[in-house]
Amino acid sequence: MTRIPFDEMYNTIRSAFVRAGMPEAKAAVCARIHTESSRDGVASHGLNRVERFVEYLQKGWVDAHAEPSLHLNLGALEVYNGNYGPGILNALFAMNRATEIAARNGVGLVALNNTTHWMRGGAYGWMAADKGFMSICWTNTESCMPAWGARSEGIGNNPFVMAVPRKEGHVVLDMAMSQYSYGKIWGLEGKNEKLPYPGGFDEEGKLTDDPDIISKTRRVVPIGYWKGSAFSVLLDLLAALVSGGLCTSAIDKVGRGSSTGCSQVFIAIDPLQVNTQGMVDQVLENTIAQIKASVPAEDGGGLFYPGEQSLRKRKENMERGIPVDDGIWAKVKELAAIV
Repeated sequence: MTRIPFDEMYNTIRSAFVRAGMPEAKAAVCARIHTESSRDGVASHGLNRVERFVEYLQKGWVDAHAEPSLHLNLGALEVYNGNYGPGILNALFAMNRATEIAARNGVGLVALNNTTHWMRGGAYGWMAADKGFMSICWTNTESCMPAWGARSEGIGNNPFVMAVPRKEGHVVLDMAMSQYSYGKIWGLEGKNEKLPYPGGFDEEGKLTDDPDIISKTRRVVPIGYWKGSAFSVLLDLLAALVSGGLCTSAIDKVGRGSSTGCSQVFIAIDPLQVNTQGMVDQVLENTIAQIKASVPAEDGGGLFYPGEQSLRKRKENMERGIPVDDGIWAKVKELAAIV
């Protein structure tokens, strides 16, 4: 497996974005988030998304020069129009603004309408935690998952993120509404590998762990079956109604690529306006200690709190280099005019 140093990947992606028409400063921020996502083991929304993002810039589906504009200010709640700017930049702005409001009020909520794909949603949970804030954020998407009991796509995958800051390693949940993201499924496609657990349905409606079959049927299974389906619907409704933006059915009508025109919500909470640092530390450590003390289902099996595996990947990949798909890496170098 080829491994690429962090700085080399970052500089290559940044060059690709600049060549696609992004201002240098904006390209640098987006390239950093893409690289950090691959560094943490989420290449599906890091390096592997570069080519598609460049395509959207070139088609004009993403406006490289757009800035979010204030639509509504209700004190602890603000709504911004993303103006179809780069989703990463809009999301970073929104979460940062939510933490600024929370620093004053204890809680801050910022909603975005008319924004674009935020890439790895967990990036914004990690960002808030780095600043000492608990956070919740989510986005709606175009239809890419069948509602429970359906054969055809009708609801979004609607990624959902929660994060709690911790000195020894933040606790961060970053999940799609399907058992496996399409990025995970596509990453295994054609490699004669199986998913660890069933992740979708075949043509006959039977559960399967074969990523090639799921990629063809596009019948990914929601987390918790009917519960994940309902969760997805409510996340969509809340994102659209809080932001005054598009719901999944309306995003479908826009027809401008993955999540273009989506709605997002960012919530930040200052835990130290409710608790002492000592209490926060005690709750976190007691919870993690109990998880670690559990009996593994399999001999030698690992027990991890949410976000722990990302930190392990981060350390390994910073030391050894970030693993890449050679074909994808070659394409990104081509986009960056690096031979």
